[in-house]
Amino acid sequence: MPELPFPIVDVHAHFPVVHTIGLHDAREEPRHPALEAYANERQARMHKEWGTAPEEPRARTPEEIDAAADRWAAELDRKGVRWLNFVTGQSNDLLASIVRRHPDRFTGFAHHPLRPGAGSETRRAVDDLGLKGFKALGPMTELPFEDPSLRDHWAFLAERGLPALIHFGFLGRGGGVVAHPRMSPLSLFAVARDFPEIPFVIPHFGAGYFDDLLALCWSLPNVYIDTSGSNQWMRWMPYPLTLEDLFRKAFDTIGPERVLFGTDSAGFPRGFAERYLQDQLRACHTMNLPEADVALVFGGNAARLLNLDLTPRTAHP
Repeated sequence: MPELPFPIVDVHAHFPVVHTIGLHDAREEPRHPALEAYANERQARMHKEWGTAPEEPRARTPEEIDAAADRWAAELDRKGVRWLNFVTGQSNDLLASIVRRHPDRFTGFAHHPLRPGAGSETRRAVDDLGLKGFKALGPMTELPFEDPSLRDHWAFLAERGLPALIHFGFLGRGGGVVAHPRMSPLSLFAVARDFPEIPFVIPHFGAGYFDDLLALCWSLPNVYIDTSGSNQWMRWMPYPLTLEDLFRKAFDTIGPERVLFGTDSAGFPRGFAERYLQDQLRACHTMNLPEADVALVFGGNAARLLNLDLTPRTAHP
């Protein structure tokens, strides 16, 4: 990548560590062999389509975790990325320790199950651990977002003005989730309306529910769009879509101030998904978006939400 005239903030990445069961209130059960084979087939096809390689084994031991954190910090220097926000990292305590190892490069979101009692853990993750927001998976959340038992969680985020990033739409690859009461971003409407102090960030342009996401954005001023991932879901829509279409509709609906760049990067050898950055920059430049607006999308908006310092820094030693 050539050096860009503005700092890059990637709002959506996953730290490559082995996850524990129940991370997002999921029921981790073995899949039918036919579904497992189908998932592997689609994964192999994606590697061919995108020129990627199978991911290296994820970190398990403390030494491997520290090495992975250092490797990621060096990767940001190499790719010219100012900040990286991890939205998962096995547990809140572990992710907070990873952020503390490189506090001038990393931020992190709490990502515990969204169920009764979540509010106290959210408060601990922010006040004691220093995490800067919350991440959840809609299709893995058993309770409606507006359930009274979750109100303390939302009230705390509103009190602090902290962002909540919630995945909606297609989840996983072959054999993934496509039907659930909380598949659509519209399932968030009641809570997002009741807590306008919370910036709600919806990743992957809604992952197949783009029209519902635009409706939610039109209705409420506190809904943001995260651009992360390959956005391959566009291929499975009954009408043609391009990355330029997604950006254009987002800007038409909410302007550039509520669009956040992300990659969905995770493990190595790929590391930072530079191709996604290039493709998204190309889409914005193709639309002749003013440079100041491009700078907002690819760093400024995230820096505002996460209270980040965007001043230049020296390379990581």
